[in-house]
This record gives sequence, C-alpha cells and structure tokens, in this order.
Amino acid sequence: MSSYSKKIALIAVTLVATLVVGACGGGSSGANSSSSDTTLTVGLPSEPSTLDFTSNGDSPLPLLYNVYETLVKVNQDGALIPSLAKSWDISPDRKTYTFHLVDNATFSNGDPFTAQDAKFSIERVKTWTDSSKDAMDVVQSVTANDDHTLVVNLSRPSNDWLFRMTTRIGVMFTPNGVGDLANNAIGTGPYKFGSWKRGDSITLTRNDNYWGNKAGFTSIVLKFFKDATSANNALLSGTINAIGLIQSPDALDQFKNNPKYQIVQGTSNLEVLLAMNNSQGPMANKDMREAVKYGINHRALIDTCYAGYGTQIGSMVPPTDPWYEDLTGRYPYDPAKAKQLLAASGEADQTIQLTVPTLPAYQQCGQVVQSQLQQLGFKVNLTQLEFPAVWFQKVFTDGQYDLNITGHIQPRDICSVFEDKSYYTHYGNPAFKALCDKADAGTADEQVAYMKQASELLVDDAAADWLWLMPNLMVADNDIKGLPKNSVTESFDLTGVSRS
Repeated sequence: MSSYSKKIALIAVTLVATLVVGACGGGSSGANSSSSDTTLTVGLPSEPSTLDFTSNGDSPLPLLYNVYETLVKVNQDGALIPSLAKSWDISPDRKTYTFHLVDNATFSNGDPFTAQDAKFSIERVKTWTDSSKDAMDVVQSVTANDDHTLVVNLSRPSNDWLFRMTTRIGVMFTPNGVGDLANNAIGTGPYKFGSWKRGDSITLTRNDNYWGNKAGFTSIVLKFFKDATSANNALLSGTINAIGLIQSPDALDQFKNNPKYQIVQGTSNLEVLLAMNNSQGPMANKDMREAVKYGINHRALIDTCYAGYGTQIGSMVPPTDPWYEDLTGRYPYDPAKAKQLLAASGEADQTIQLTVPTLPAYQQCGQVVQSQLQQLGFKVNLTQLEFPAVWFQKVFTDGQYDLNITGHIQPRDICSVFEDKSYYTHYGNPAFKALCDKADAGTADEQVAYMKQASELLVDDAAADWLWLMPNLMVADNDIKGLPKNSVTESFDLTGVSRS
C-alpha cells in the first residue's frame, strides 16, 4: 500500500471525527450585528500543526482558494472551471496542456503572477514530503512560453492529473514566498494571511489588490472550537453567525422554525463505506458479500445513525461526479434473499469480524449494522479499535478484518480505493483497473463512459457496500449568503461569502 493511499484513508476517516469543520461568525457582536460588520469568524475543530500542507497531511482547507489559488478549480457542482488560468487547450494526443493565464494577478507580497511562477510551483511539488505529490509524477516537462502561457507535457494522457490540479498540488506559489510556509502563506487569493494566535485563531484579511471579484469581508477569523456544543451555544447566544458542517444533525432541531437562522443542506464527497475484505476470510466469498448487501436496511441505518440526513448511494460515486448513476436498486433491502445467500455461501457458521474506529458516528453505525445482520442469522463480532494507531495498524496495514466501516472524503477516489489489491479493500480486479486506465486516458465522453462501466463492475462484484453519503449541513444567520452548500473539494471556500 502506498503512502498516498494511506493518506487518503486517514484524511477520510478523521473527517467524521471533525465534522464540525466550521462554526462561522461575524465580529464580536455576532448574530445581532448590523450590515456594517465586515468580519466573518469561522470556527474550526482543531488547530493545524503547520500552515505548510506541502510537508504533511494537514488539511489545506482554510487556505486553499481563499489565500492560495490554483490554475483551475472545482465549482459547487463538481465541474472544473477557470481560476488563474482563464482557459486551456489539450493536444489531440491528450498529453500536452497549454494554459492561458490571467494577466493581472499578483501575490500578496506584491510579486506579479506569471507562467514562470506556475512552472516553479508545479516542478516544486516533486520535492514535497506530503504524499499527495505522487499525483504529479505524470508530468514530464513544464515550459513557460511567455509570461502568460504555460505548457505542461505529460508522459501519458491523464484526465485525473488536471482534476488533481484543483487540489493542494495545484497551488501556485511565488519563489519569494516559500521560505516560511509553516508560518506564513503568500498567495494570489482574495484574502491574505494576517496573523496566527496559536491555540486560538488564524486571521485572514481582504486582499485589496486582488485581480478578481472583491472579497465580501474585510477579515476572516478562523477560530478553533474544542467541541461542537460550544459552537452551537455560540450561535444561539449571538456570539457567532453560522456553524458550518454540523457534527450531529440532532443539533439542527434547536435552529429549526427560527426566523433568525437559515439551514443549508448540500452534498459532499464523503462516502460511508462498509469495506469488505475481498481476499481472505468469509467475505472473500461473493455470496457472503451479496448476502450482507441485501441484508442491510440502508434507510433505517441512516435514520438511526445520522437522523435521516444521509443520502443512499449504490456505488463509490457521489452525485457531483460526471459519471454518477443511481445504482441503489442493484441491491435493495431483501432479508429473504440475504438469508438464502448466507445459506448458499457455506459460510453461515463463520463469525464475521466487524471493526470500527473509536469515533462516535462509526461506533453507533457499527452497532446498527451488527444488529441488522444478526437478526438475519449472521454471526457478527463488533470490535472498536482505538483511532488512529491501532485501527490503522489492524485494518490498513495488517488487513485483520472482514467488514470495516470507513469514511472516504477524497474526491474521485473510486479507482484509488479499489484498483490496487494490496490496498485495504483487497479488491484489485484487473478488469476494473483496465477501465480506470482507459477512463484516465480517454476523451471527456470516454472518461464518463468508462467510469460508469468501472462503477457498475464494482457493484456487480459486490466489492463493498456504500452505507450512505454524508450531507453537508450548515446553519447561519439569515443575512449570510454565499456559503458553500456542497463540500466537494479540499477547500472550505469562503471566497463568495458576504452579508446581504
């Protein structure tokens, strides 16, 4: 298993532990503030150890798009749109990308943004110690034809490379701004890094020289909350103006039917996956995998585990991906069929080892899955593994599980999770990998067609069960607009937020 794969899994599962990724507010006067209040205070669950996301797995969430920009970015619908590159061309062999850059962008230290900076940034990724750098391996050469034209040659066609350029590896730096990335961030975005009061908050200030649309607030304070209850109370007391990414949907009840607040509900990339060990134990038997899938009442599971707010999905593809298909009908809840398959498998006497990390959402969900399967005659032993050390070792390194509940937040991760047999799902069907490779190398239409085939093959093989897709839930004062309804990138994009 590569370090990049480990990083994907670790980021994914820790997100549920930190689902209160934003409690947002505006100024000291909070919910009762006037329209002249130009500070937005965003509460985060944990403080980053460093601002340098090039050296470890710390999330770039507060900085990406807000302070640092990329050549292309992802919009709320999951589509790629221009950013520092106003347009781009792809050669007929799909190995050469020519980016036409905006001509009026500057870094917050005053340096102009040019194609030379883009070349520097792309080439520098290969020196990163963060494992996400692997996505840049496909780059063969980078050339700045002039100040505003950048040419990138790939060793092979790769649609995925362009998409990954919307993530942390696509961030544009100035050579004069990388000397102290751990403590200072110099980007081209609508906000500038202001200060860091360790243990309390990070402040971003409006970049008045920004090349694009002016930011909606003069400052954003990223304030760190230790628990979700504190954030809820802060909103109710008028200290803050919004809570982003609600940790528990039950918390929404206290804000419903109150004209002071708006509840924003969108979608995310976070698939709650019931992983199945495809290479050993009872789940290596396809009849057993299918029996489990037919035996889970997904609607009841969502109602119990997440107050009914999750979305049923039948594959590893969220609705914001271009190749999404509703495959929930492939394995409807069918207790009789589950019992029939269990008996036919010859594994009915085997005890299934169901593991979950010691994170509240997964612990409760594990109990529901165990109960539903036991009622149908499955023998299920539920084990809660200390997170992250024990869980990571037992599940990801040693593969000591039959079923495991895991969250995956990495965008467009279906291939990375299932194409490598050494990865913790131990699937690795060569036909599946071949479809992923064809999709990566093909035209836009071919990519969609091949990815649909790959998703359908994965479902037909009963390689896993997708319990639900996490929603993106926020509560805000009713005069805050532009909050990112959908969470489909590594960024908590505040570039369009303002007060009406």
